[in-house]
Amino acid sequence: MRVLTFNVQNLRLRRPEGRERLDGARDGVEGADPLDYADRRLTAAVLAQAKADVCALQEVFDRETLDYFHDHLLRATGTEPWPWRACLEGNDGGGRDLAVMARQPFAAESHARLLPADLGMEGYPGTRADLPLFSRDLLVADLGGLTLFVVHLKAPWPDRDAAWTRRRVEAEAIRRLIARRFPDPATASWLVLGDLNDPRRDADRAVAPLLAPFGVDLIEHMPEDQRWTWWHEEGERGCPDGMIASPALAAAFPEAVPQAIRAGLSREAGGQQPRLEDVGEERPRASDHAALVLDLPGI
Repeated sequence: MRVLTFNVQNLRLRRPEGRERLDGARDGVEGADPLDYADRRLTAAVLAQAKADVCALQEVFDRETLDYFHDHLLRATGTEPWPWRACLEGNDGGGRDLAVMARQPFAAESHARLLPADLGMEGYPGTRADLPLFSRDLLVADLGGLTLFVVHLKAPWPDRDAAWTRRRVEAEAIRRLIARRFPDPATASWLVLGDLNDPRRDADRAVAPLLAPFGVDLIEHMPEDQRWTWWHEEGERGCPDGMIASPALAAAFPEAVPQAIRAGLSREAGGQQPRLEDVGEERPRASDHAALVLDLPGI
């Protein structure tokens, strides 16, 4: 099984004057941009190139958007379809929801409405009794031999310290949910993946509850100079995207190392990977994130 995570940057279907269009890979959403469809053709091309069996996506507006993108742009690439799809409503008022596409049946469960009392986290620093634990959601996809915990944690702005506290709450909640689902989490087959939004340079990482000895940060297995999946127009690189495996899963696949697919990143982001032909210096682009893929043969 090849598993992918990809923040597709504000994928949303709109119908201005009754005409269907998709927002482009950009943060501003006012008005139509002539590059929007060019962006989204590149998003589809990256997914086609990745050839993943299961795709965990972040920043998808809703299920209608996911289906439209799949049926109109992904299918146009000639790639094998992903017949089983889920995109459940989260807590982001802008519709930046989590989605999963797979080539096999799976069960999906949202945790957007989970409160601190549901996990015994009353009084945990940064929680409030009436505030959901997840800023967006935690989407759990059960694929039989593997359980995916798809995340998009709180971004480190506008208040960096407050955002760190929110991510720590989210990470602790994920850990408790994993422990609730599996009697012995260390021996189960699970993978936390998605946009962790966690600066790896922080000495005290907000996602520490999920790291060793509880889980294995697979990004650490990548060559150090390859640990970047995101580019900001001001010239900053980072690796907000992550994959954290259970100890059993990491031990069963010692050669499994995530690979970044940067073919859809702006050319100005640099790096040695060739870009898709239509990628521009800044735009068109598939996203401001690269995709990450992980091969788990035999699952």
